[in-house]
Amino acid sequence: HVQLVESGGGPVQTGGSLTLSCAASGQITKSYCMGWFRQAPGKEREVVAATRSGGGHTYYADSVKGRFTISQDNAKNTLYLQMNNLKPEDTAIYYCAANSRGGPWPRCFTVNGYTYWGQGTQVTVS
Repeated sequence: HVQLVESGGGPVQTGGSLTLSCAASGQITKSYCMGWFRQAPGKEREVVAATRSGGGHTYYADSVKGRFTISQDNAKNTLYLQMNNLKPEDTAIYYCAANSRGGPWPRCFTVNGYTYWGQGTQVTVS
């Protein structure tokens, strides 16, 4: 079982930066993949970025490519999302997620591909 706790959200001005952290209680190296998702008011939860354990695979939504970077520190059991050049449309609750079941890599880009979720952290860009 994995518990995930996000932190690092908050208010930020347009063009600013934030780094989100997701601390895992279990060994995230045992997760097949981990991802960041976001959900804005009135919208469905959408993938922001995903990374596959073992390295070599990362995925970014088109809307964040070149601005956001996903990374993980296995020694600290922590997943990160570095967000630069933030825009008002990035405003949302951001969730981290872990998949322990495996499956095709594209499954890591979908909400249904994940077993464990954090409680979310609010990011507000104005």
